[in-house]
Amino acid sequence: MNFTQNYAEEIKRLKTALDHADAVLIGAGAGLSASAGYAYGGERFLRYFSDFHEKYGIGDMYSGGFYPFPSLEAYWAWWSRQIYYNRYTEPPKPVYDSLYALVKDKDYFVVTTNVDHCFQRAGFDKSRLFYTQGDYGLFQCSVPCHEKTYDNEALIRRMVAEQKDMKIPSELIPVCPVCGKPVTVNLRCDDKFVQDEGWNRACERYEAFLRAHRTGRVLYLELGVGGNTPAVIKYPFWRFAAKNPKAVYACVNYGEAFCPPQIEKQSVCIDADIGGVIEAAMR
Repeated sequence: MNFTQNYAEEIKRLKTALDHADAVLIGAGAGLSASAGYAYGGERFLRYFSDFHEKYGIGDMYSGGFYPFPSLEAYWAWWSRQIYYNRYTEPPKPVYDSLYALVKDKDYFVVTTNVDHCFQRAGFDKSRLFYTQGDYGLFQCSVPCHEKTYDNEALIRRMVAEQKDMKIPSELIPVCPVCGKPVTVNLRCDDKFVQDEGWNRACERYEAFLRAHRTGRVLYLELGVGGNTPAVIKYPFWRFAAKNPKAVYACVNYGEAFCPPQIEKQSVCIDADIGGVIEAAMR
């Protein structure tokens, strides 16, 4: 089949599913932010981290997050930049804004493994968002000694502004206000991840949305979800669609658009740039 014809047909099916949907559940992974220009490697990485690349041999932002830096001053010099450029600066492309325009008048909910907060900055209702894996904008105790998180924007901005030679001033090293141990970023990478009150409330709202839309014309719109954490979004979306014959499962992912044969007839799979697909669906 001609790829262009197939693409056009899949876009048409996606638009139809959106038009007819009583509810839209968006499941978003790293591919969505990559489409918006939050690239973790290549030119963008070297623009902000060429010094770390030259000194430590770090090749991209993702792997740099696991590097054993020699001091907390160096550790927070790296992480303050990582957080600043992927949480407190606008994405280079308005993909999230376009997505919001596409679904804002629908009964929607978002579940995402992304930690860059792009949905809320694009105008999505905070009460309709569930950030399952944490938030670059929050600190937590590294122990953790208690289940609470802390906004980090002011301190991150100071770290970025005041760091020299890939180190922050020692007095800016953040510590837990309860036990005095080092803090860390609120990211799910081990069993120490803090699920605070806000996280739990968002989880409850997500579960309520799922209960309210077990049947009917539901669009499960999966955007940029890869194979790192399929149990969070991809596998559940497949199960939801399989249990609801009126539902549509849509997978938009450059290089990884597929579905199981059991739901093939009620699925739309588009192997293309997410931003381009959203723009096409808006026409």
